[in-house]
Amino acid sequence: MGASASTPAADEPVSKCPVDHKTREIWLQQHKGSAGGAPQPLPASSDASNSSESAPVKQYRPLSTDREVSSIPRAFDPGSQSASSETKNAPSPYAASPSASHATPSNSESETGHDPVTGNWIYPSERQFFDALVRKNNLPASAASARELATSVASIIPIHNAVNEKAWSEILKWESRAPASDPGSKKCGGPKLYSFRGLGTDSRFLSPRARINGWLGYQLPFDRHDWVVERCGGQRIEYVIDFYQGKQASPGQSSNSGLTGAVGQEKLSFYLDVRPKLNSWEGWRMRFNRFWGLD
Repeated sequence: MGASASTPAADEPVSKCPVDHKTREIWLQQHKGSAGGAPQPLPASSDASNSSESAPVKQYRPLSTDREVSSIPRAFDPGSQSASSETKNAPSPYAASPSASHATPSNSESETGHDPVTGNWIYPSERQFFDALVRKNNLPASAASARELATSVASIIPIHNAVNEKAWSEILKWESRAPASDPGSKKCGGPKLYSFRGLGTDSRFLSPRARINGWLGYQLPFDRHDWVVERCGGQRIEYVIDFYQGKQASPGQSSNSGLTGAVGQEKLSFYLDVRPKLNSWEGWRMRFNRFWGLD
């Protein structure tokens, strides 16, 4: 699953996989010095002249192709669950609206997929991350060589996966009390993720809450995602997720930003503000009930 988006161009989809420059740099900065470090599969040559921008990918030692199965169930349109169709542009329930946050979902890309056994989403492998960065020329400024790029990819993947898992756990907290007729969508085995889209750091896509907090002097999120959750009977509801860089806590001390979720271990700390979008009656109902403690 992709984690973010680059600033959109006029003729390109907003979503880009796996992560944009700013998000990747923040993740790497926080990951430095974490206990145990990260696996670092390297290309055959460490020469800085073998830049990933000029040298063919085939010259590098292959990175891992292992993929982690997520805990997130994937929803499909009827008759589209075959592996051959899952990489095509998934039709969006809001495609009729050009301004819809997921009119072109990120899950239309080849790096996404589903596990045939569990039906859950599968995260990209190191190889897929690396190839996607090279293919789209979406390279970090800090990666002066193929060696550094490969190391960056290996460091990002565990962070990317953990953040997505945290986002889903926060969504499940909301869904456990909704819809009112079937809390947690228990009749069909629970809610599923239909589509997702990363909107990155473009100021045009700041959520209303993040924009207001910015006016009040608080930090802005370094990324934003919009996820579409499917309930029993095909009902779909949008969630907005703002990603914040958390404060560094001292050893043995916890930090609390007041947001809905945190992924933090030593120098790795991110905070997720997850809530239903206010673009439907159901979104308003859920937000109202939680605010007043009616659930």
